[in-house]
Amino acid sequence: MNVAGDIAASEQSLRRFLHGLPGVDEVGARARAETLATRSIKTDSKRQAIDLAIAMIDLTTLEGQDTPGKVRAMCAKARQPGYGAPPVAAVCIYPDLVPEAVAGVAGSTVRVASVATSFPSGRAALDVKLADVKSAVAAGADEVDMVIDRGAFLTGRYGLVYEEITAVRAACGDAHLKVILETGELSTLDNVRRASWLAMLAGADFIKTSTGKVTPAATLPVTLVMLEAVRDYRDFADRQVGVKPAGGIRTEKDAIRYLVLVNETVGEDWLDPRYFRIGASSLLNDLLMQRERMATGRYSGPDYMTVD
Repeated sequence: MNVAGDIAASEQSLRRFLHGLPGVDEVGARARAETLATRSIKTDSKRQAIDLAIAMIDLTTLEGQDTPGKVRAMCAKARQPGYGAPPVAAVCIYPDLVPEAVAGVAGSTVRVASVATSFPSGRAALDVKLADVKSAVAAGADEVDMVIDRGAFLTGRYGLVYEEITAVRAACGDAHLKVILETGELSTLDNVRRASWLAMLAGADFIKTSTGKVTPAATLPVTLVMLEAVRDYRDFADRQVGVKPAGGIRTEKDAIRYLVLVNETVGEDWLDPRYFRIGASSLLNDLLMQRERMATGRYSGPDYMTVD
């Protein structure tokens, strides 16, 4: 049996492990995040940071009024954002729109990510969640973003959450699995750390902060704790897991704060779209405007950007 299997052999052993993790100094974590948020970078480093942030974006639309036409337009922008910028990492859509996204990014490096498992609530039977995942993967999704059962986690049913994640991991096949913790509902940073470890033990390729449907969504202190968790997990299991903050990251300044946080917390190994993503819809436009301003000395203005 592997190490994760030993830890998850029973509800009691899983609880013992998760509650044996070092506690989070909430005051210290928030102060550290606040300090790093004041860092600034200039000129060539800033240009590189903007392009890196663009390359890390999961360009997202997860609205009830999403249409095939909207997805096709988003895919075109994902492939060629404009102003000489690189393609984004992925597009993220609902499972029924995966075929449109697959066609829209064909021939490019842009990957297709699909939210599944009854996003955003996660309130469905496991067989329904697995059918959702299998449908998305069969349609061509490269990545699946699943949401955990927060009700089960918050009532201490860690084994149930673990089993659901492992079942979804198996249903993904070769597709990468991002596990959404919905940190805005987890109440404490200790819970964020425990949920991060639980997801990684169960096979997550990425841990993700939020669905974007709950406030607060991504925050720097939460992302700091998640980054510390993936760093420590790599030492523990010799496996590198990615992190994806999502929701509320809208400006170039926001994005650069997260890149600084990554660099100062886990280092350059995670400054790569394979291990760090930013879930966003409006962020790309601001990055493009800042990129053009640095190249020409003037702003193009939002009227020159496509509406996401």
